[in-house]
Amino acid sequence: MVTPPVKCAICGQVKPATETIPGILLRPAIDALIRKKHPDWTLNEHICVPCHNSFRMQYVQEQVLKDRGELSALEQEVVESIRQNQTVTDNVNREYETHQTLGARVADKVAEFGGSWKFIFLFFGVMAVWILINTLPLLWRPFDPFPFILFNLVLSMLAAIQAPIIMMSQNRQEARDRMRAENDYQVNLKAEIEIRVLTEKMDQLLHHQWQRLLEIQRLQTEMIEDLANRAGLNNGGK
Repeated sequence: MVTPPVKCAICGQVKPATETIPGILLRPAIDALIRKKHPDWTLNEHICVPCHNSFRMQYVQEQVLKDRGELSALEQEVVESIRQNQTVTDNVNREYETHQTLGARVADKVAEFGGSWKFIFLFFGVMAVWILINTLPLLWRPFDPFPFILFNLVLSMLAAIQAPIIMMSQNRQEARDRMRAENDYQVNLKAEIEIRVLTEKMDQLLHHQWQRLLEIQRLQTEMIEDLANRAGLNNGGK
């Protein structure tokens, strides 16, 4: 019994039944794509092989473009999240300097000068001049004769004043280091969270890509089988 020709619901051409496909045999993804282009399409109708292949190619192209669009959206989402979130990277030194009082700045300067070679050379110079003046035989009445009691008193007073000032500067240095450590912790924590979010998004993107690649591979396999069957029929007819 000869099968009557069938009309394609897409292009309207009448073709042999062997060159058409019933709508009920189409994949759901292809059926959804056809319904977007042709809202009147139903599963009871037929579609010719060229139109079917055309819709399959359109589906593959849309999936590839969709993958690119998701990658671009992912990049934009990451950039936007970083832009909207509060920046935790701060200049700790500048922030520390803006909150210092006059006494704190003076203490830092004194500690900086007291721990320099300039202070050591100046101190040795003053000590040498003091001892030299009070030990010259030409000076009949030195103001601080040997064993230089007044000089020892000055040194003791200098040490008593300098020690707490240096300790104050060290305490402020510890506070600065604490601020720097807290800032580093915030930066590291933010970076860890962002890396974790990026990893999860990349896993989701790869999962979607694998699903689409499998669907594309199935469609390509079907197209290759159709071409092989048609080539076999042509060779058999010859």
